[in-house]
Amino acid sequence: MPTDRLLRYRNGQPITSRRYDHLWKRVGGQVPWVAAQGVSTHWLRHTTLTWVERHFGYGIARAYAGHTDSTGPATTTYIKADLHAVVAALAAMTGQPHPLAAADRFSGS
Repeated sequence: MPTDRLLRYRNGQPITSRRYDHLWKRVGGQVPWVAAQGVSTHWLRHTTLTWVERHFGYGIARAYAGHTDSTGPATTTYIKADLHAVVAALAAMTGQPHPLAAADRFSGS
């Protein structure tokens, strides 16, 4: 599901934001650049969305982030991206094929 968290406890419940923060603190204790850069789940999301926006444009980055609401500025109402554009961005970022990505739609560069 789109709203499910990636990591879960053994009982199947999604981990909390506090648990994510604790995990990043532990990783930062072992990997100095993680602590120096302030890497967190939010940092990874921001970095990913910035990459998508720079390579595929604002509309696709908005859709990639799940921002499908129309409550923002009027100009965002007209900025749309379909699922195929979003999975093409994912395939380009990961270097892995995606069954919904049309290889000829975007070059990924």
